[in-house]
Amino acid sequence: MAEPSLARLSALFFGFLLLLATYSWIVDKGMVPIPKAAGTEYRYNVQNKPIHMDRINPISIEQPEGPSFLVEDGHLVKWANWVFHVKADHRAGMIISQATVRDSETAGEPRSVMYKGFPSELFVPYMDPGELWYYKSYLDAGEIGLGPAAMPLVPLNDCPRNAYYIDGVFASPDGKAIVQPNMICLFERYAGDVSWRHSEILIPSADIRESRPKVTLVARMATSVGNYDYTFDWEFQTDGLIRVTVAASGMLMVKGTPYENVDDLGDKEDDSGPLISENVIGVVHDHFITFHLDMDIDGPMNNSFDKVHPEKQRVPTGKSPRKSYLKVKKYVAKTEKDAQSRLGNPAGYRIKPGGNAVSLLGHDDPPQIRGAFSNNQIWVTRYNRSEQFAGGVLVYQSHGDDTLQVWSDRDRSIENNDIVLWYTLGFHHIPCQEDYPVMPTVAASFELKPANFFESNPVIGVAPIFEKDLPVCRPFASS
Repeated sequence: MAEPSLARLSALFFGFLLLLATYSWIVDKGMVPIPKAAGTEYRYNVQNKPIHMDRINPISIEQPEGPSFLVEDGHLVKWANWVFHVKADHRAGMIISQATVRDSETAGEPRSVMYKGFPSELFVPYMDPGELWYYKSYLDAGEIGLGPAAMPLVPLNDCPRNAYYIDGVFASPDGKAIVQPNMICLFERYAGDVSWRHSEILIPSADIRESRPKVTLVARMATSVGNYDYTFDWEFQTDGLIRVTVAASGMLMVKGTPYENVDDLGDKEDDSGPLISENVIGVVHDHFITFHLDMDIDGPMNNSFDKVHPEKQRVPTGKSPRKSYLKVKKYVAKTEKDAQSRLGNPAGYRIKPGGNAVSLLGHDDPPQIRGAFSNNQIWVTRYNRSEQFAGGVLVYQSHGDDTLQVWSDRDRSIENNDIVLWYTLGFHHIPCQEDYPVMPTVAASFELKPANFFESNPVIGVAPIFEKDLPVCRPFASS
């Protein structure tokens, strides 16, 4: 038998067309070699190639007094000043809901922050318009489901040693229960970051140094949708901030080529992507993850959406030695007046964008019509119970007539109404050699940050950590 590396395939395309009768056709695109298998194995227990890297000793997070969070009834999480509900979902993977934070200024009474948040759709269009690839665009949440594609998390590798695991339970098509063990993990994270600090350098007679460690709570899920792996983190901070992170890894979707080196290409460079290995093209593609964020700041009906723009202002001649300064201009959408803080500022949350790639496909392109929610990074719609999934309720073979774009085009009034914020994280992925055979993780995040929600810094009174609070453990490194 010939070696796999010497075998050749004929690229055959089979299509079926249903009009009054069924037709089939075959298009022969010529032969391309099967890429070599050498160097593509990623499983640790079968690798035989030495890695020239000094060993990294295992790292473990220990909590001498146990975790600081409680999980009641399998889903209700209580940690520090946060309370929220977490559950597994067939389509969205993981849903965070009824998130409230306690406020010291109101004697610890919980204040509503978010009614429900989840990844609403995951749009992945590939950038090869050729006959064999033009149809490759996916709406992973609606077509496959992020929940059933979530495999059990790997302890100590997907989640740290101090993690708590939650199973996912779904209904199968025949009504029977499907259990995904260890689908979600919860853990407290400390990576040496600082929550806040200040030292008085201008008072020599006093040694005033105040610093607090930043400890956060993370709810994590990972899903393997075909060749790609996505990790979703919802990270809660004691200062009221929520950070949402999506990390991508896994395998590229590739195609064969007769060329083994870029010098062989000449003027025949493949427009769909670069050569990333011998006989392998990494096809350029996008990832757009649109989140449904029903932000109920102090309740559902007192929310507004403000656009804040920093603008350069010139100083009139002779008024100051300065020539310019930054001025913040705010444009308020059609909403009711917000609840106000002690100082009169509207109480709210800011969205801090991240992962700012936007779709470059034409709005008349069939994949973009179905994934039209990626036309903008931020949308605000009037709450409608049936409008939860940005690609529509029924996505498989859809035509884009029930998407977030369509709902927004109705131009309904959001004044004095419950509103929903939608945010799209975007990645343009131009493959490179390091992405093959398995990609290093790439992540992007956005933040939901309090803005005049609290009367002052809510963590100013948090106690510092002292050596006596920890087990005996000292860093050691030889020279």
